[in-house]
Amino acid sequence: MDRLKILVTGANGYIGRHVVSRLVELGHAVSACDLNFTDRIPGVTYLTCNILQEHPEDLYTRLGAPDVCLHMAWRDGFVHNSNKHMQDLSAHFDFLRTLIDGGLKRLAVMGTMHEVGYWEGAIDENTPCNPISLYGIAKDALRRSMLWYCNAHNCHLQWLRAYYILGDDTKNHSIFSKILQAAEVGNPTFPFTTGKSKYDFIDVKELADQIGSAVSQDEVLGIINCCTGHPISLAEKVEQFIREKGLTIRLDYGAYPDRPYDSPVIYGDPTKIQKIMEITHQ
Repeated sequence: MDRLKILVTGANGYIGRHVVSRLVELGHAVSACDLNFTDRIPGVTYLTCNILQEHPEDLYTRLGAPDVCLHMAWRDGFVHNSNKHMQDLSAHFDFLRTLIDGGLKRLAVMGTMHEVGYWEGAIDENTPCNPISLYGIAKDALRRSMLWYCNAHNCHLQWLRAYYILGDDTKNHSIFSKILQAAEVGNPTFPFTTGKSKYDFIDVKELADQIGSAVSQDEVLGIINCCTGHPISLAEKVEQFIREKGLTIRLDYGAYPDRPYDSPVIYGDPTKIQKIMEITHQ
């Protein structure tokens, strides 16, 4: 596996910090870009800048002329109907377009299952997208525009579609972090739905390994599901989480109704990521 110069935007985010660490372990020269940094890893080049602001023509050179840009920066990722998703969309496009125009030959962008919207069963690269949140709409629009722009400008694209992420639970905004907060203040129960819906859960460290492996190779491109391919019910996963953490809190099933737009079962087709893992872990 070649040693690559990899620029990671959103490097100080929930997922980004784990990805930077994994890319260093894989032997790459990593430049981490974000507004600020809480941790610093020896050997990583840290770039403090706002990629949503000005985009000078020499931006690609200023950012170190990377072999790969892994674009993970995104505001309000846990607030699915924040107006910032649509407000920032053109700035994301302009940032990536400027890098490509400057000479970038490979781009990897963090996508999401929310681009797809309501779907029952496995999601693959040909699954139609009908997003139902501003987050999903903005990500889907960026995906479509980058597919076109990269194809027109000789830049290889990897669109890394993530699913239901857990792990490092004090630093995310999932139901798992909310349960920890409720247990910490002594709540005996946690209001819950029926928990019957099944999702593709993946630990953030496993996700970081998959992302790091994907950008380390250029044989598998296009839309890539970063996932396990094994759907598990929300109730089963949360009960498992409570046991593993040794919490005494109990789920109050049925306190909230199931949301009508939640699929009974949705998960990623892992075919491409499994091939990638074989390539990079030989």
